[in-house]
Amino acid sequence: MRRLEGKIAIVTGAGRGIGEAIARRFASEGARVVIAELDQEQGPKTAEAIAADTGSETLFVRTDISDAASVSAMHKAALEAFGPVDILVNNAGIAVFRPPLETTDDDWDRCMNVDLKGAWTCTKTVLPDMVGKQNGAVINIISNHAFSIIKGTFPYPVAKHGLLGLTRSLALEYADQGIAVNAISPGYTDTQIAEDDFRATGNAAKARAKVEAMQPVGRLCRPDEIAAVAAMLASEEARFMIGENIVMDGGVTIRMYDDIRTAD
Repeated sequence: MRRLEGKIAIVTGAGRGIGEAIARRFASEGARVVIAELDQEQGPKTAEAIAADTGSETLFVRTDISDAASVSAMHKAALEAFGPVDILVNNAGIAVFRPPLETTDDDWDRCMNVDLKGAWTCTKTVLPDMVGKQNGAVINIISNHAFSIIKGTFPYPVAKHGLLGLTRSLALEYADQGIAVNAISPGYTDTQIAEDDFRATGNAAKARAKVEAMQPVGRLCRPDEIAAVAAMLASEEARFMIGENIVMDGGVTIRMYDDIRTAD
């Protein structure tokens, strides 16, 4: 399918993992894609590989979403190369885990500035393009931390709850202007970050097996599965979907308890 033919898309954090998969899928659907990535070594490689594999135009722009000037420069480069933006995927994020009373102001600000404020900065930068066209799609990649908490992960879930609120608020504000704002909340996803975490334990195979055993489907989510849903949300097929949060965690958050037995 070429559902995004002629569309201009920005995907933040698209150098690897979920962002790369989304950028690749968008390009395969006909979009011209801006790889808005902080890593200036990985970003160009990803952009070149996607262009070579799909035949679609890509543009790497080194972008720090926590810096409004950097986001503005990225948007300017996108306009000059491709034109007004049709699709934004706010994928870039960081995990900041600290005990609450040991969380410094710097910890808090670093988490919020990337995971919440960064998404808003990117969104408000491209919204005028979409308003001008009376058409557009914003997709926020959140997490099941947006509604289900794991102890020991503060303040990350606070930012993710905020991002879900941002999604819903903006969705209503712009629904009557042809702009669909939605979210995807992945669970444990098989990315390089996950593999690095497994290796850090000293026994990657054992660590992976432990995590996979916790998933109702018995495996981790694949980035391309998230990309498939993102492509649907970005397309004209999903314009009646407003402010939704599609959970892709293999059933983790609908499970209450395991191995509960009740006596007759």
